[in-house]
Amino acid sequence: MVELKTTESIDKMRAPGRVVAHALAAVRDRARVGVSLLELDETAREVLREAGASSPFLGYRPRFAPVPFPAVICASVNDAIVHGIPSGYRLRDGDLVSIDCGAKLGGWAGDAAVSFTVGRARPSDLRLIETAEAALAAGIAAAVPGNRIGDIAHAIGTVCRSAGYGIPDGFGGHGIGRNMHEDPGVPNEGPPGRGMRLRPGMVLAIEPMVIAGGTDDYSCDGDGWTLRTVDGSRAAHAEHTVAITDDGPRILTAL
Repeated sequence: MVELKTTESIDKMRAPGRVVAHALAAVRDRARVGVSLLELDETAREVLREAGASSPFLGYRPRFAPVPFPAVICASVNDAIVHGIPSGYRLRDGDLVSIDCGAKLGGWAGDAAVSFTVGRARPSDLRLIETAEAALAAGIAAAVPGNRIGDIAHAIGTVCRSAGYGIPDGFGGHGIGRNMHEDPGVPNEGPPGRGMRLRPGMVLAIEPMVIAGGTDDYSCDGDGWTLRTVDGSRAAHAEHTVAITDDGPRILTAL
């Protein structure tokens, strides 16, 4: 069931969205060669604490997970696509890092992700990140009343495939509101003009994921969470929480 949010509710969702934006900015600022993923997680925890927000990631355990998620960010490095668990791994020169973060505040949730490089960047990594961001922008542009979920999926998929990249099969965005994951699902590829019609008051987490090697296949680490490319190629992830309004898409997780 999809809950249509009122204008007042969407305004309230801006608060956790802003917290997420600040957390991602703080993590990105701290992400330097030699810094551990656990230190990045602590940086995000501090932003949430200062804002009086809680983490919808911490302790989250969907049906597929063998254990609850132990952190407030997902930290996925190089060939990790999404859901990486922060560890003692220390960032190295040239790493590609994807950080996903959520926040709950005032009974509402926000969710966003960003990818970036540490130290000297590979040109191929910069192209991959730019494509993920372009796909996100295309998906957001399609998030208007009267369109359908398939129009968002098609916009994202067209950008990713045109660049020659893979899209992890079966993973995409989702509705968001009082809970981090709500209906409807938002695929990252599919035919236009299909699926649920978009209406003002719907709020979606739109999140393209791209694989440099061109394959759609992935594997899951022994931790039961981390998704990794099967060919060892790098991956990038970009995400915003977006409200569908009569005035166009409203990004709730921007600074």
